Amino acid sequence: MSAAAECHELLLRLAGRLGDRELWRLRDWLASDSLDAVARALPLTLLRERVAITPAEFRLINSALLPSGADGERLNAVSWVDEVDDVDYTFSAESPEWVSMGDSVAVVLMAMLRGRPDVVEARSAWRRDRAGGGAATRVVLVITTGDAARLTGELQRVLRALGTYEPAVEVLPDDLEMPAYHEAAYAASEALVAKGHLVPS
Repeated sequence: MSAAAECHELLLRLAGRLGDRELWRLRDWLASDSLDAVARALPLTLLRERVAITPAEFRLINSALLPSGADGERLNAVSWVDEVDDVDYTFSAESPEWVSMGDSVAVVLMAMLRGRPDVVEARSAWRRDRAGGGAATRVVLVITTGDAARLTGELQRVLRALGTYEPAVEVLPDDLEMPAYHEAAYAASEALVAKGHLVPS
């Protein structure tokens, strides 16, 4: 696995623990071949946000980010956990009221992904804090056989152009076992594209 693919997997595993603002930026840099920028920023971000990492995530950091310039001292200061706690969000396929009369973003996503041979499936869910506060956030889930990091960057740029300034885009390689965050989102999602084809309405 390439360093970029390992870094993408690491960022997938951090979803739900790092905020959307931090994740989309890191993923945008990765999609733009700026692995060195991710390597410099991620250790400091983990420390600032007080996000602990698992042994598997530490191995990915060592393999993907240390050779690209990550600060070893900062990495050593990041807390460890044996496993990730339960997801702090609830997910639903139901759209908030403000998109109930027509979801133009979903239409754009379907048009963009329809017929692409690398897209196995694309789904959409709405995420809310388990405590019930705050607005709902759209989470786009895509399973791909292609370059997951580049497709993430492409989808993020489209969503930002449509007004979602901190897009939650999760593009998973088809051979990756879903982390708990993605399993929960997937279970509550609705299909946009299945087997590379537009899902009939």
